[in-house]
Amino acid sequence: MTATAKAAEILIAEAEPWTADLLVQLVRDVRPDARILRVTDGEAALAKCKRRLPDLVIADGDLPGVDGLELLRQLRRHPRTPALPFILISSRLDANSVRATRPLAPTAYLAKPFNAEQLRQRLLAILGSAEAPAMNANAPLLVDSLDEYLNAVREEGQGAPLLASVRDSVSQCLKGDETNLRELEQIFSRDPQITARLIAAANSAAQHQGVPCQTLSQALPRLGVARTLNLVLGMAVQRNAQLSDPRLAELANSAWESAQRSADLARWLANELHLDAELCFTAALLHNIGELALLRSLQDWQDAGGVLRDEQIPQSLQQRAASFGSALRIRWRLPFGLRELITAFYTLSSGVFSREALVLNLVCLLLRQRSNQSAKELRDERCVRLLRLDISLLERIPKL
Repeated sequence: MTATAKAAEILIAEAEPWTADLLVQLVRDVRPDARILRVTDGEAALAKCKRRLPDLVIADGDLPGVDGLELLRQLRRHPRTPALPFILISSRLDANSVRATRPLAPTAYLAKPFNAEQLRQRLLAILGSAEAPAMNANAPLLVDSLDEYLNAVREEGQGAPLLASVRDSVSQCLKGDETNLRELEQIFSRDPQITARLIAAANSAAQHQGVPCQTLSQALPRLGVARTLNLVLGMAVQRNAQLSDPRLAELANSAWESAQRSADLARWLANELHLDAELCFTAALLHNIGELALLRSLQDWQDAGGVLRDEQIPQSLQQRAASFGSALRIRWRLPFGLRELITAFYTLSSGVFSREALVLNLVCLLLRQRSNQSAKELRDERCVRLLRLDISLLERIPKL
């Protein structure tokens, strides 16, 4: 099917939310003008097709009720639908399943876990690419001010932008055959958005294994190489995964540097005190993800036609970064213990808290430390007293 002037209509039938989100992002990367319909079972997919034929169906083979194969079978029986493009994603690769599927002529029959880059290339071949400008993918503004816009998107934003090198790294990994979890951890461990999203995915209902995972090194084995790469590619192809406004991009770079310096220092302190170093690293890395998410929303505002004045940027960051971060951590259902540590970066509660929380609070203190402030001046800080740090350790703390 070649691209036409009208917007393509794509039906995605997938019960698992993370996979459905990925499929949506892959379609939007190829055809930002597409109209996407999402359903979670085969009966709903069949009903949608009976009311109005889409230009393409993407269906999971293991849908509840009417599964993907039966959906394909019923569509092929109808005289109006024999040539309807249909991508079936199935965990059934045995000879009998393949023989049963072949006469139904799916446009593509992909194995789980599928390779997202290969699927993206298939979509490009089926749908073509839209000639519309990228900004047309954005919904028109329905509000009159930046404040109204930020109020509306805080609970539904896509999170932070990605480090500039991520998409290239993902593409290289997808083209190779030898990528392992250790390599993925090295590539992605310094990106707050990827770290947070992969931890959230590993703790989702489909992946949950009793004990919550709170670090990237714990999340990756649950997800596996293929699923990890698919999820990251889904993030990389999202609109504004990289910021185009140089003012916002410069601030994002500063926020990334702050996150990474904080993470390195938190890990150093935790190692010195024989605490959970990776957990401290993760919490410090995510401490300012709200700031990054807000910068991305400011880019969205501009791309949708809003005017962003210079003075509005620092004002928005000061007033809204914390609430954007809190909303993200709750919506992504990050483990409560990890959220507590991120909160401790900024303030210690009056209740009981862990030594890891004290480390995070100390990192924040050090981040704001005056260049001429001595180690002796730190001894009276609450987190230092509770950690019982001696002056020799304070003098050895790496400079930020």
